[in-house]
Amino acid sequence: MFKPHRLGEISIPDDELLIDKKNCRKIGPCGIGEKALYLNSFYIDRIYYIPIHSVRRIFKRVAMSKGGFTGKGVFGTLSYLVVAYGNGQEKQCNFKHEEDVDRFLAYIEEAYPDIPVHSVEAERKLAEKERRLAERQREVNVTAETRKCLDRLEQAEKFLKNQSDIYVDLSRSAKKKRIYDRSNPAYKWVALAVVIMGAGAFVYGVWALLTHAGFGMYFLLFGLAAIFLFAGANVLPTSRNNRNYIEKQLADSIRAMEDYIKDYPDFPVPAHYAHPIVLERMQMILRTGRARTIPEALQILKKDLKAMNSSVIVEQEEYEEIIAIKPMFLVMDYK
Repeated sequence: MFKPHRLGEISIPDDELLIDKKNCRKIGPCGIGEKALYLNSFYIDRIYYIPIHSVRRIFKRVAMSKGGFTGKGVFGTLSYLVVAYGNGQEKQCNFKHEEDVDRFLAYIEEAYPDIPVHSVEAERKLAEKERRLAERQREVNVTAETRKCLDRLEQAEKFLKNQSDIYVDLSRSAKKKRIYDRSNPAYKWVALAVVIMGAGAFVYGVWALLTHAGFGMYFLLFGLAAIFLFAGANVLPTSRNNRNYIEKQLADSIRAMEDYIKDYPDFPVPAHYAHPIVLERMQMILRTGRARTIPEALQILKKDLKAMNSSVIVEQEEYEEIIAIKPMFLVMDYK
């Protein structure tokens, strides 16, 4: 409905801009076109645009609240998409779902591989990690068999990255299943009761304001607060927040991955573990001499993930890798 507003100094002709926006890949409140990225304001989706050739880097920024790494609380983490463009300018976009940020970055990495998808600090840490890994690898004699395994994993990783939506959906559905399994069912019905009370308070508040009865504004505000808080927290039992729907989502995502890899000759991991981060961490295990074959590497990865719990301290980058893949192993009971 709205022509997007330009960010930066470079503009795109209106006729080209409108066509590009209409055909752009919509992910969450933002979009990726052939000519520009379309970014949101706090209220309106895809209201701004930045030409692709003006983009310097795109990365995820996570705002942590108290106890954020534990995942506890309604607002454990808040995820933002940050686009750096022009001469040091940045646009930060708020996303409702963190997996949409990951999906956006995965598609950028696939469609525009020349655009960095990490912050400058994250790139520095990754480079340092690669340097340490290379030093450790030099101390290990990689056999010809291990080299073949590494080549096989690298090719499979590239194959997966050609269809980022499939593995992102697999990770997302596993997370939802894990969260649902760990949630106390009673909380959902308590939340529903509070929302119903909030709706009643809201109706009474409107009536009280119209009839000039006392305390009407307080009931109105309480009702709105209860409705928005619990509806936004995804606590309520709904048609998309129940066991059957969530289990069906997981089964559909696994089936989609099975269909994608079925023509790939001897894919190295089962479909329910097919994620680039899984393959990357298996390669690291092989390079450092902890395993010599792919099955051994997968078993060691399972052991590593089992050891990761709330008492283990890791860096931000590793934390994001773990929360992307560990639910996939948990919901399958590491089989």
